[in-house]
Amino acid sequence: MYERILVPVDGSNTAQRGLDEAIRLARLSGGQLRLLHRIDALSVTSAMGAYAPFSTDVIEQMRSDGSRLLEQARAQALAEGVAADVVLDEGVHGRLADWVVDEVRAWPADAVVLGTHGRRGVGRMLLGSDAEQILRVCPVPVLLVRSPDAA
Repeated sequence: MYERILVPVDGSNTAQRGLDEAIRLARLSGGQLRLLHRIDALSVTSAMGAYAPFSTDVIEQMRSDGSRLLEQARAQALAEGVAADVVLDEGVHGRLADWVVDEVRAWPADAVVLGTHGRRGVGRMLLGSDAEQILRVCPVPVLLVRSPDAA
């Protein structure tokens, strides 16, 4: 069944719902999780402009925050009896969806579970949807967990 489950997390309530569901699924299947988090270092350094010397401090804080987020998610999984490891990425490899697919293949995962905001219409068009991109290109089953706000 689903013994190796990949779970992107970003600290949002929606991602937390995805993590909760992934933990439930892993407990049912006797599976394990790989928790992913990406910091967008490239966007930060590009946006800093004249403040570029401070970008190192910002990126270091993002790394620290990302590591802490991953460790909290890992601790939650372990507390619920599910093995988990973590991967922190600096986001210089292109689209999030492509990175997730690379991780699916490298690990290899049986499924991906992630939260989605469930945006529609203009909101989706303007903000895009990482979840939708992952769903379209992922070679394994993807479980999308909607935010309660999406209803």
